[in-house]
Amino acid sequence: MRQFGLIGYPLSHSFSKKYFTEKFAEEGISNCNYELYPISSIDQFPQLLKDVAGLEGINVTIPYKEEVLPFLHHQSAAVKEIGACNCIKIIDGELTGYNTDVLGFRQSIEPYLKPHHQQALVLGTGGAAKAVVWVLKQLGIGYKYVSRKNAANMLRYEDLDESVMQQYQLVINTTPLGMQPNVHDKPSLPYQYLTNHHLCYDLVYNPAKTAFLQLAEERGAAIKNGGDMLVIQAEESWKIWNS
Repeated sequence: MRQFGLIGYPLSHSFSKKYFTEKFAEEGISNCNYELYPISSIDQFPQLLKDVAGLEGINVTIPYKEEVLPFLHHQSAAVKEIGACNCIKIIDGELTGYNTDVLGFRQSIEPYLKPHHQQALVLGTGGAAKAVVWVLKQLGIGYKYVSRKNAANMLRYEDLDESVMQQYQLVINTTPLGMQPNVHDKPSLPYQYLTNHHLCYDLVYNPAKTAFLQLAEERGAAIKNGGDMLVIQAEESWKIWNS
């Protein structure tokens, strides 16, 4: 049996097992299995690799997209540049890291972009944020990270006034704020300054409309969740594992 799975912690929010299990059933793939592997520390990863027989592919989610890098024997160009990995292919015990978030994000957001979406606020600074920024650079869109931390070349949430929100008309949430079960959580934005010129994108997909997206929609902004991105990156992972 060919084994695939997902590492992260916690994994109560994951759609991956359901998605791949249904995919295998619908396409008559009987020799493959996909499981969730919630590990509370990346230090448990080597033991997992030893314990799961036939493991050929792994998806990586929060909080290990960056922490997994030292365990890789090879990295794709995107992983090297971004510094984050969400897909691993295993051949003869050697791990090759890929980043399928970039394709998923680009293909899912491009149809919604307008000519005036020239500057983006990227909420969060983790591995997913790095993949988003990599795509923004490819698209020629300027960006600023927004973080609770006080760091150079970053905005803090308290810096987001009306002037900033007018300048940055693309807002992308890469944090887990608002994800099930904490559906009332949301990024600390001045939502009153959002307009019908804004596009607000949330990488969170469960619930389908987070508190962030609800408030943005009420202000007239265009909204998009991360559902399509997940499907695209999952299918790209499957291509990688079978190439």
